[in-house]
Amino acid sequence: MKEQSSISTAKSPKIITPNKELVGVKKSEPKKEITNEKEKLPQPTGWRILVLPFKMNEKTKGGIIMNESTLERQQIASQCGNVLAMGSECYKDKERYPTGPWCKIGDWVIFARYSGSRINIEGGEVRLLNEDEILATVKDPEDLLHKY
Repeated sequence: MKEQSSISTAKSPKIITPNKELVGVKKSEPKKEITNEKEKLPQPTGWRILVLPFKMNEKTKGGIIMNESTLERQQIASQCGNVLAMGSECYKDKERYPTGPWCKIGDWVIFARYSGSRINIEGGEVRLLNEDEILATVKDPEDLLHKY
């Protein structure tokens, strides 16, 4: 003889909806594509080079913490920077550059204090230099004495 339980074994009726959308809930907007920060930067044309000036550490070797305005002045006055992008015609002239390019993307370079065009971006500024305004390359920008 089977025992009867107090719980009903009968199946409850299912509610069938014509679509799977929830009533009263707004549809979420399609997700925006996340852009890479590098895509926001201006792309140099021709023989121009995009350089990000070197920014000093916030704390000196002696432990002094510099304020933001001092760091900005140092970055603006910096004569050293990292090559972010190069135009399509950079160092293509074999007569002017018989030994090849003076620098490549990712190199730390030295340029004249007032050379190039300064372009303000979020987080600082970048410089747009002509290919012949590069004076030298360095391995580590912290080896240089940066004054403003």
